[in-house]
Amino acid sequence: MGEIRDPIHVFVRFEPSEEKIIGSRAFQRLRYIHQLALTYLVYPSATHRRFEHCLGVMEVASRIYDVVTNPENIHHESIREFIPGAKGGDKLGHAYWRQVLRCAALCHDLGHLPFSHAAEDLLPEGWKHERLSQEIIMGKEFEPLWKELKVQPEDVVKLALGKKKCNLEFSDWETILSEIIVGDVFGADRMDYLLRDSYHAGVSYGRFDHYRLIDTLRILPVSQKDSQEPGLGVERGGLESAEALLWARYFMYTQLYFHPTRRIYDIHLMEFLKEWLPGGQFPTEVDKHIDCSDNEVTAGMRKAAADSSEPGHALAKRIISREHFRQIYERSSSEELRALEPGKRVYDGLVSQFGKDEVRRDDYTQTGGSYDFPVYTKAGDIVSSLALSPTLSKVPTFSVDRVYVSVAIRDEAERWVEKNRDQIITGAIGEEHSSGKLSES
Repeated sequence: MGEIRDPIHVFVRFEPSEEKIIGSRAFQRLRYIHQLALTYLVYPSATHRRFEHCLGVMEVASRIYDVVTNPENIHHESIREFIPGAKGGDKLGHAYWRQVLRCAALCHDLGHLPFSHAAEDLLPEGWKHERLSQEIIMGKEFEPLWKELKVQPEDVVKLALGKKKCNLEFSDWETILSEIIVGDVFGADRMDYLLRDSYHAGVSYGRFDHYRLIDTLRILPVSQKDSQEPGLGVERGGLESAEALLWARYFMYTQLYFHPTRRIYDIHLMEFLKEWLPGGQFPTEVDKHIDCSDNEVTAGMRKAAADSSEPGHALAKRIISREHFRQIYERSSSEELRALEPGKRVYDGLVSQFGKDEVRRDDYTQTGGSYDFPVYTKAGDIVSSLALSPTLSKVPTFSVDRVYVSVAIRDEAERWVEKNRDQIITGAIGEEHSSGKLSES
């Protein structure tokens, strides 16, 4: 048994066979993939990598599995029908699926591109990082490891990607196990990244009582009367911890993940990569993917910033020299009531006035699953979380619409927006611009 010190989980322990996965080229590459892209340019200590995150996900997923499969924590007879080791449980057995779960947790992020999500769109059509993860898991490097571990790579893929990202057939049991890793509410991936990102960025927004939450997680029927379909839920004593997790995610979006300067760096990085990469895209061949990390991109960026003849020179310089665009507009709730897509109106107006090269827009709406999950009460009933929680239905969906401009025109653009903002939002800008009545300064 090996062990690694970890600031979030204290120790992460692993078997010798799992150590071979950790020692693989594909996994070691994660040492050189930043978890939060260029966030360290805003939060200097946010330099953590996908490597330690994947180890943490394995640790959390294992804890969840051990809790929810403990016979003392199975509260409904229908659940015993498919849990390994229980009455009529899965024929492959408890030890097999625990091993698959740990392997899947380790491997779930192998397909991430340099700087993680910031470069996600620079893949050919039909490709995402999940598909690259699947190619690696099913590839030649891992084939002897799966044989040694006596696990089927298809099972690892299912649990690592989840039902939404994988085109394979899932049993109820496999669906539950994938939910333990990548679930929208109680996934180990989410628990670890919230805790880890919060810790390394030096903020408190992502913290919640994960010990209490994990200890109270249960596999429960989604609806006791109408359906026996199983899902992850909590005992009543863990409801507040679940609420804290979901609010933590919201606050991490508002305070860290969508910090305006952090987001414009993502936009600049994407633009640089489009010019710097051959054909403007990352390769999908496994060997080429494994050979490309943040290190190669950073070296290319520094070279391009120093040499005007290099592709992406101006874009690289914005990042290296901190000449990033500055935010001059963010949509307000009152403007949303007055006009459809007010941010687009401001963006279009600024582009018309100053040119497309000088203006950028960041428009995003958060996605995620329902906050409706089963709760097992002290009376032995299974109740919807929304019926018991006064706050879950009030967790907002995060969205943002911002406009940025280059440093060169910042002051002039700010004055222009300030003078013309009402006309822009109401749509009068088009008429007045064409008649020459729009204020220039």
